[in-house]
Amino acid sequence: MSPKTLILGKGYIGSRLHEEMSSVLFESPINNYSDAETIIRRFKPKVLINCIGFTGRNVDECEKKKDATLLANTFVPIMLGEACLRQKVKLVHISSGCIYQYDYKKDHPINEEKFPDFLGLYYSRSKIYAEKALEVVLQRYPVLIVRIRIPLDNRQHPKNLLSKLVSYQKVINIPNSVTYIPDFVRALKHLLKIGAFGIYNVVNKGALRYPELMDIYKRYLPEFAYTKVDFKKLNLVRTNLLLSTQKLEKTGFKVRDIHAVLEECVRGYLRLR
Repeated sequence: MSPKTLILGKGYIGSRLHEEMSSVLFESPINNYSDAETIIRRFKPKVLINCIGFTGRNVDECEKKKDATLLANTFVPIMLGEACLRQKVKLVHISSGCIYQYDYKKDHPINEEKFPDFLGLYYSRSKIYAEKALEVVLQRYPVLIVRIRIPLDNRQHPKNLLSKLVSYQKVINIPNSVTYIPDFVRALKHLLKIGAFGIYNVVNKGALRYPELMDIYKRYLPEFAYTKVDFKKLNLVRTNLLLSTQKLEKTGFKVRDIHAVLEECVRGYLRLR
């Protein structure tokens, strides 16, 4: 029997989704359209969730590995989109919210209608290319594009924001939209259940300042110490921004405020009952 849902990509997000969903998890290089079509014909899924992507150790590494970045983040989603269209399979593409410039003094949380305009990182450009190409298909076929941002989890993993901050011991103090992974899984299940298509920001409400998370972590581990750093002095090209959750909420999904999940997150991370 073929699986109802096929997840491609055994990275952080793909593995987490597989743990929580009735699905098959598969990883195999997709270097051309034939590879994409072969996978779909082999598994015959009703839904294909694309979690294939490249960030490297951090997004700066994308600049050093341009071919790997463009293949995974741009060409693979496009090839899967075409193969899914031909085989009448619903494609769910896991995208990124790190594709906008943001002015905290002028801008409101960004909704899905705004054209992506952050071109400062090759990683961000590669994500924008894929989204805009898949939007062509979206005009007539039910592709679902889910944008996540700065994944925060209650499990230890190098890609988890909490793991990164604990390791760095230095944090910036800028409000950002964050995706709490347990809530992301619930949101994705909801969107699939209602047959949603189009682009959705899947982040938690509100804005997280990293010291807020570190202070809760420190409450359980008093010996832990961290320092705040001025983002401008880091001399890094990054986008800090807030995304709107209104479109997701209008589907009937209850979006939790990021501050409502921090205690749960830290306790789960430290495996406290």
